This record gives sequence, structure tokens and C-alpha cells, in this order.
Amino acid sequence: MALGHEIEAVLGTHTLERGCDLVDDVVHGRVYGNPDGPIVLVLGGISATRFVCDAPTHKQGRNNRGWWSRLVREGGAIDLNRFKVIGYDFAPNDGGEACPETITTTDQARRIKALLESQGISKVAALIGSSYGGMCGLAFSRDYPEMIGQLCVIGAAHRPYPIGVGWRGIQRRVVRLGLDAGNPEAGLKLARELAMTTYRTPEEFADRFSLTETSSDPIQFDICDYLGSRGDVFAANMDARRFLALSESVDLHRVEPESISTPTLLMTAISDQLAPLPDMRELRDRLSGPSELFTFTSLYGHDAFLKEYDAMEPRLSAFCAGLV
Repeated sequence: MALGHEIEAVLGTHTLERGCDLVDDVVHGRVYGNPDGPIVLVLGGISATRFVCDAPTHKQGRNNRGWWSRLVREGGAIDLNRFKVIGYDFAPNDGGEACPETITTTDQARRIKALLESQGISKVAALIGSSYGGMCGLAFSRDYPEMIGQLCVIGAAHRPYPIGVGWRGIQRRVVRLGLDAGNPEAGLKLARELAMTTYRTPEEFADRFSLTETSSDPIQFDICDYLGSRGDVFAANMDARRFLALSESVDLHRVEPESISTPTLLMTAISDQLAPLPDMRELRDRLSGPSELFTFTSLYGHDAFLKEYDAMEPRLSAFCAGLV
């Protein structure tokens, strides 16, 4: 099991891109692997944390693995024997009344820069970002090209897809209804249930569930039980206002591909509904630096980056083999 150590950068209160303040900001990161190796920054979706390879102490038990430990491990595609890997916590760190109304991928990129500079790091060999982390990686490459050698973006494009913006808008309205009713957890739970139907594919659910009735009062089916369990887990680990800020950040994301000259590998599941193949092809074609698009089939849609390790590992291994 990989054990990391904590790093941080204290930024204090500062003004974000769209004018609101992030109060008493501390950027949290976690470092793994070879302390003298090429540096790889790994970012995930909005619920991912700096714990890429291990679990927080208070959550350790039978399963101490981090959110991407299948790929970031000793001997893995992102080999901890060779690389120094850094995980990062997206802002805002906390919810509550101090949570900013609006944060952008540009703001996240600025915090990543501050975290690296606090450790005396002037350049990373690569940034590998999935989902929202891929959006932040694009913003970082645009704004700080001198600080990155190569970029890998999985399941993220230069802009959000319109139907995804609509789905997330509904989710945010559900969460706000929960907040207004004094039950934010219920709002988060329902929003996550809806989100799961956009992350995955109809084909996966058709293969997985038989529509077995599991309750008669109210009527409930096996697929409803599954979605409810995913909502419960999410609501136990995410603050409502933090979710609103991060969900909105996805929808505000805009990067002009021509502004990015970093050599870039794009990866996507063909079934991804949130970063669809036409958008990924457009991103590839418009990037000003060398670029490649690697596609693979999956029942898991947007969640493929958390599921399709066998499909991704060979291409990620080849990507990492070229890092110096």
C-alpha cells in the first residue's frame, strides 16, 4: 500500500476570477512515490481528493486504497517506483456560509501553481486529469505552459456539453431545494442519484438490473436501491454548498484549444455522454501542440476512468514511459 505525506500552501483570503472571495484558503496536496523522480500531478472528478493511492486516516479499515490506486501504484501505469506523484484537493475545501458562490477551472489552476511553488517545484513532467480534473489540466496548461511537460486529459473537453449543463442545472436546483427545506443531505442524495444516470450508460443498467421489486410501500426496484445507495455515500462525504460551487465550475469551464501548446494525450470512452466523442475530436484538432486521441469502448460511460483500468493502463503506461 502506498503511503503519502501531506503538503500545503497557505494563500489566505484572495479574490477569485469572477469576483468573489475565497476566505482563509489553504491548498492541500499529498505526495507519493519516488522523491527524486519526474513529477506527475494526478487530478480526478469533483468528488476526488488528494488521496490518490491511500485513504485518510479516519477512513482506513479493510480497504485503504485511494481513488486511483489501481493505476497509481508500484509497478503500475503511473509507477510509484519511478515517479513522484502529487494529488490535490479542489477548492473550496469546506462548505458552509464561507463557501464561494463561484469558482472556475482558472482559479483551480492558480491554486495548483501555488501548491507547486510552495514545494519549490517549477515544472511537472505531466499532469494527468480525469473529468473535472482534466478541465483543470487544460486551464493549467493554457495559463502556465512553462510549468508542464505533457498533458493527459481523460473524459473532459474544452467546454461542457449542453445536455450535461442541463442535467447539472437540475441537480443544483434539487440541492438548493434541500438547503431551503433544511435538509441538504436529502437534496445531495437525489442530485447524485440523477448524476449517476448521466455518468453511466443505459446499456449498463439494462445488463445489470432485472427490475426486481424490492419494496411495495413505496414501490421500489433494484435499480432504485442501487442509485439510492450511491446517493447515500455521496451525501455523507460532500457538503451541499461545496457541491454547488464545483458543479457550477464544470459548467463555467471554457478553454480555447488554440491557446494550449503542451503535447497532449486525450482519452475517452466512446459511450461518454458528458464529454462526447465529437467534442473530444474537436479539441484534438484545435490544440496548437502535438495531440492524440485514444478511444475505447465501455459500458460505464463517463465513469470509465474509474472502471476501465485494463483498457486504459497500456496507453497510460506508454504515455508515462516517455516522461522525463
